Amino acid sequence: MAARWEARADLIVVGTGVAGLTAALRARELGLRVLVVTKAAGDDGNTRWAQGGVAVVMEDQHDLGDSVGKHIEDTLTAGAGLCDDVAVAAIISDGPAAVARLRERGAVFDAKPDGLLERTREGGHSAFRVVHSGGDATGAEVERALLKATVDGRVPLLENHVAVDAVKTPLGAVAGLLVLDGNGVPGVLTAPAVLLATGGLGQMYQATSNPSVATGDGLALALRAGAVAADVEFIQFHPTVLYTGRGARGRCPLVTEAVRGEGAVLIDATGARVMKGVHPLEDLAPRDVVAAAITRHMALEPGGVDDHVFLDATALHDMATRFPTVFSACVSVGIDPAVDPIPVAPAAHFACGGVVSTVDGRTGVAGLYAVGEVARTGLHGANRLASNSLLEGLVCGTRAAEAVASDLAVGLIAPARAVEVSLPTAPVADRDLLQRVMSRYAAIGRDAEGLAVVGSVLDVSTVDKQLESRELVEDAALTMAARALIAAAQQRTESRGCHVRTDFTERSQAWQRSQLVRLTPTGQPVLADPVLAEGVA
Repeated sequence: MAARWEARADLIVVGTGVAGLTAALRARELGLRVLVVTKAAGDDGNTRWAQGGVAVVMEDQHDLGDSVGKHIEDTLTAGAGLCDDVAVAAIISDGPAAVARLRERGAVFDAKPDGLLERTREGGHSAFRVVHSGGDATGAEVERALLKATVDGRVPLLENHVAVDAVKTPLGAVAGLLVLDGNGVPGVLTAPAVLLATGGLGQMYQATSNPSVATGDGLALALRAGAVAADVEFIQFHPTVLYTGRGARGRCPLVTEAVRGEGAVLIDATGARVMKGVHPLEDLAPRDVVAAAITRHMALEPGGVDDHVFLDATALHDMATRFPTVFSACVSVGIDPAVDPIPVAPAAHFACGGVVSTVDGRTGVAGLYAVGEVARTGLHGANRLASNSLLEGLVCGTRAAEAVASDLAVGLIAPARAVEVSLPTAPVADRDLLQRVMSRYAAIGRDAEGLAVVGSVLDVSTVDKQLESRELVEDAALTMAARALIAAAQQRTESRGCHVRTDFTERSQAWQRSQLVRLTPTGQPVLADPVLAEGVA
């Protein structure tokens, strides 16, 4: 099926979260013609569900002894040896200015009577440096402010249009996007620059903190366009998602880490502390440590409970005002956090890896840029430090827009006639089956046998289909993302950060490196350097 309509711009931004809208607004300020595309409504992405806040060390308001340097150290520690030091320093150092720009665009953060911003502490942080809004509704406020600024700045937003494939020139540069409108009619958006800000892939698992749109579309599109990915085996599971019953599916309410930052502790059904003696920071250890500890603890079935633990926040007397989102979610399932411990369990939360890009959003494909959760800048390494994601979107969104403007100005990218395009065909697995095997065999605890099972199930259950609907685009993306994760996870014979192998429980110095993933000519994700990978293993 060929494209039936066309639109043109200097920059096409795919996604309306913090990274995409920040980039679009900055590009508009720089005089570029911008078109923002999203497959759902403008506020349906992951940003509005972010509770904790933005991790940032403000020059005039921070804990005694805290500094940008300390924030960098905490980020590198959480990343378990796989962060890019230069990228971490660049993004963290740009944080204060990025937050200031966001406030200038109308975002309101919680403040004390003296006007200074309220700050909290989350897992892995050595100080109270997370600024927040609405108690635990920071993402919603960030999304509100950026969407309003987009409307006020007259940045056009194309809703209910799903990006299917990159349109490329005969020389391999990206020259636009093939999209489907809400009725499934294909069209071409032509531009010398396409910026992917499509978020993560939490829907690859049965239970996740992510909304239904988090299906890995940008990762799949970038791989098909010739880009490479890295660190895809590192999927962060948030330790404390509200447990609503055995077999919970889809997006589950998050219980922000800031609740533990302000005194709540994890206990099991017998009342014993889960994190005592596990890590020096106990309940405020990095997320990978806490999620893995909970998983191990549940396997012991303390008190006969094997699928959740509890967060005891009964000592926090202002839950309803300090954490209104969490409080409301608890009340909706009959829990009073002032009296009852909150049942929680880990759930898929954040993709630490993604499309390999610089902190300025540039990928290895001319005309293709990536920012936010879909990108792998090297900030997160093997495990993301809490509340660094909104920060990354603010900083890298701005930098990517400036990179596009610069690349256009010096002629590194330029308007070009695209080749004839049609809807691609790709392997598609049944989503329910994919989610079940990924949750069973490729979540927090993995081993060679289980990963092989997932690979075999995907191999025998996928069917090549033309991507003629949003559902098929999403299912094809999830299939590709799952295959990429399995390829990388099978090869990494160690436990590091979010990647926990029950058959290789120790961290290996030989594996202190990232693995690159590319597509074969037939569309199969493979390790980009299998010879080197085999030598390390």
